[in-house]
Amino acid sequence: MKKLIHVVCLVLADRKGLFFAAQRPVGKSQSLLWEFPGGKVEPGENAEDALRREIREELSWTVGELKRLPDSTHEYDFGTIRLTPFLHECVERPLISLTEHIDSKWVVPSEWTLLKWAPADIPIVEHLVKEVLVYA
Repeated sequence: MKKLIHVVCLVLADRKGLFFAAQRPVGKSQSLLWEFPGGKVEPGENAEDALRREIREELSWTVGELKRLPDSTHEYDFGTIRLTPFLHECVERPLISLTEHIDSKWVVPSEWTLLKWAPADIPIVEHLVKEVLVYA
């Protein structure tokens, strides 16, 4: 049986319905793929606290109000990822400093397929496009 890894991610959307995507660095797992920023939930940590910690570490930003979205599960060679996404809709785009990723961009939902996404993130993007960011 594959190892189950609980991971959280931030779906950051602006008032125009664009969402924030970050590109993974060279040399790490899923190199150069696009994803929603976040990371592993540590033992004894709840998902929301883990997300807030990861966003401080990866983007040097403190996230505000969060809404939990449906989980995504994906089996990789190294284990099964259970990805718990949280949505934050910002009035103004925050100042973000990338500490882990090599690039980032704000994506128009209709153009999400132009980026090569990490497999576990794809169901989340599809859910956003169909259910959440309908006004974009």
